[in-house]
Amino acid sequence: MAATFTKEERAAMQQAAAERRRAAKREKDADKVAQELQDALDAIAAMAPEDRAVAELVHRVVAATAPQLGVRTWYGFPAYTRDGKVVAFVQPAAKFGTRYCTLGFQDSAALDDGDMWATSFAIVGTGADVEARVAALIARATS
Repeated sequence: MAATFTKEERAAMQQAAAERRRAAKREKDADKVAQELQDALDAIAAMAPEDRAVAELVHRVVAATAPQLGVRTWYGFPAYTRDGKVVAFVQPAAKFGTRYCTLGFQDSAALDDGDMWATSFAIVGTGADVEARVAALIARATS
């Protein structure tokens, strides 16, 4: 039996292809950074209220904790990059019909901790304790 992609997975792949096409066009644009930031802000604004609150918290924390990271979309998610590689991203719950929004990290994040470590974190609240934990993760990931 052949494996098939879900409607949500196909949509994410289409978004990624569109992002690559826009990025290729922007290589020549002086405003590339501003345009990529706007794409990420637009993605956050389009989220359901619960997801948007989490994404806004993460965006605010990244800007304060790791301002050296670039901002763009990645598979339609807001993502934060270093040297063109995604370090962290926010995956909204609504994207794949999950019950929580996720802060995820790619292998370029410096989260290594022995033989095993977490690379994604469910976020269901936006309080001060969550903000502090996100800040610590972002600081560690970018160290």
